[in-house]
Amino acid sequence: MRLGVGFTPFETRADVILRLGARADDLGLDRVEVAEGWTHDSMILLAELAVRTSRIDLGTSVISAWGRTPATIALGAAGLQRCSGGRFSLGIGASSPPLTEGFHGIAWDQPVARLRETLTAVRALLSGDRLPNPAPGARPLRLGVSPEVPVPIGLAALSPASIRLAGELADAWAPFLWARSRLQDGLALLQEGESRAEVPTPTRVSVGVPVALGPDPESARRLAAWWLSTYATRMGPLYPRMLAERFGMAAGVDAVIEAAQGNREPELPTVAEDLAQEVTLLGTYDRAEEAIVAWLAAGADSVHLVLPPGRPEDELAEIVEVAGGVVSVPR
Repeated sequence: MRLGVGFTPFETRADVILRLGARADDLGLDRVEVAEGWTHDSMILLAELAVRTSRIDLGTSVISAWGRTPATIALGAAGLQRCSGGRFSLGIGASSPPLTEGFHGIAWDQPVARLRETLTAVRALLSGDRLPNPAPGARPLRLGVSPEVPVPIGLAALSPASIRLAGELADAWAPFLWARSRLQDGLALLQEGESRAEVPTPTRVSVGVPVALGPDPESARRLAAWWLSTYATRMGPLYPRMLAERFGMAAGVDAVIEAAQGNREPELPTVAEDLAQEVTLLGTYDRAEEAIVAWLAAGADSVHLVLPPGRPEDELAEIVEVAGGVVSVPR
């Protein structure tokens, strides 16, 4: 079972990330992922994890295609592959208008074209080729030191066009807050993209699932409510639109948004229970394995438990221990 843990940009405690990542290594988990947004540089955190761990794979679940040039992405990826001993993989995404425009100061325009250009250039540089799209009149350069171990590239894609792009150009598709019952829809889009590739190869499905596990149903529901209200009200229009329109869960999304109005700790509305079951890992600790296996049965090749940010470290450590227990079960 390929099972890992992940961190969102809302988790601001670098020391907690490092300790929990090292514990995941000790427990035999497959991977630690760090998403980059507006807090920590994920590549620096992963470099710190590389020297504190020995066997676990490390990855940027997503860095923005707008936040670095392809050359700086390739430089960072090659360096992480070196210092991790070949355990690094690169996740890239189109980010969102609020983050791209409000943090990086770049207009969020034609995101799929930007992803294609970035993926193509980064792949070329990491393979030892010259930059395919230099400035007009410039001599294209190549990376001075290519990684000895190839760097797998994943695409954090949610739109149909970007999922097809993942199938065409990436090694993995890494959705987040995707509906479990609609995973086959994504696989169909991946296959469309794979058919366009020069050398069609299967694309791995590496799903990031928000963790809403607790010792009892009430605490699990509170975590699910936090995830849904945060991504429906604080992360721009992409997630609520996807959940409401593409997945047909508008009633649940509307109820979550209403419950979050003026409430820092909203409850999970009854009408949103199906939504929570679809897009989070909801349940008690003793049912964690069942919930994880359901994602694998739906078509995921690997599952990464995205830990709820800001929670007490002992609570997060308990979730990591639960994940370690699932991995250690003989099969």
